[in-house]
Amino acid sequence: MENGKRISRIMIGVITGILTVYACMHVPVHIERGENNQDRISRILLRYSQRTYLPGFSYLEEGEGGNLETWLVQRVMEMIPVGTYMEEKSASYTDVEDRETYQMILESQANDENMVDENGNLITEDGKAEDVIQTSGTQIDTSMEKLLNYEYLLGTFYTVDSNTMADPELLNAGKLMGKDMSLDMTVEGPKVLIYHTHSQEAFADSTAGDTGTTILGMGDYLAKLLNDAYDIPTLHHKGVYDLVDGKLDRSMAYELAEPEIQEILSKNPSIEVVIDLHRDGVGEGTHLVTDVNGKPTAQIMFFNGLSRTRANGNISYLANPYIEDNLAFSLQMQIAAVNKYPGFTRHIYLRGYRYNMHVKPKTLLIEAGAQTNTVEEMRNAMEVLADTLHTVLTP
Repeated sequence: MENGKRISRIMIGVITGILTVYACMHVPVHIERGENNQDRISRILLRYSQRTYLPGFSYLEEGEGGNLETWLVQRVMEMIPVGTYMEEKSASYTDVEDRETYQMILESQANDENMVDENGNLITEDGKAEDVIQTSGTQIDTSMEKLLNYEYLLGTFYTVDSNTMADPELLNAGKLMGKDMSLDMTVEGPKVLIYHTHSQEAFADSTAGDTGTTILGMGDYLAKLLNDAYDIPTLHHKGVYDLVDGKLDRSMAYELAEPEIQEILSKNPSIEVVIDLHRDGVGEGTHLVTDVNGKPTAQIMFFNGLSRTRANGNISYLANPYIEDNLAFSLQMQIAAVNKYPGFTRHIYLRGYRYNMHVKPKTLLIEAGAQTNTVEEMRNAMEVLADTLHTVLTP
């Protein structure tokens, strides 16, 4: 037994000696300052042991330049390939889904600001379709005490699309009514820009080929009223975004309009108000008309995009930093119209997307009348709208 131990110790000594001589002769090793031969030999032997039994650690130190934690995570993920596969596929799928969702939203918002059902009938505040609009013109209580009651505010002045959501923080009448909408008339230049995402919208008695009898003509008349009757410098942009190769196509209208509107605003920094003027689309039995000072007048509806949906929350790639300002502008317009022209406005409609309302804090999307209104009714509506804008913008 003792002989065996003695032989083992001799063998270990011989092997250690051989390794030491070999290492000293063949391995270039940096000598640390103050390091003695014993320390040097120990370090050489440790390095060889590491390369022999733990090659991964040796490779990490010499070749990868990373840290131990990163190396361990990578090695573990290689041992569990399903995890790596899921991680890579998840990122790829999200990118594709976002592109497809973005395209769907662009197409959806281009076609869905009209508040109608699948049969083209008007959707009323209770969510049902009807063929006739009753306009009583009854005065509504717009006292701040009433407006601060969220349920009263929501039920009296708003319709919220089923795919989006509103809350007391969003519709805070104190904040919305407290915002100053007045124009800075000390700065020269145009103050209002009117344009039409959907330029081809016409009316019951529009004349084919005569844009003066379409929504473009209404934009002309509104601009003339603001310029001449109210001394509010106004530009009317007649860009066409809903015709592709001569055919009606609204699928990309908002996306096509945005860069040109942004360019106009860049060239005219004095512009404070942007109005996208539309007309609604309703069932043929629906007539959006009321009486204002004895004149048949098309009703209008203010429309707000909230850049969020009930299902998915905020839409980050359709962000709008001016949602609160947009809401303040439409509510102040609504209250001014209700007080002076009861029955002229329908409920403000809130929907989930953006509709290019991010271009300026004071941006309005207006649905004025519908295809069943006459040109006369529409022109009468422009007169009331111009006066209401004057009331809010120049208090």
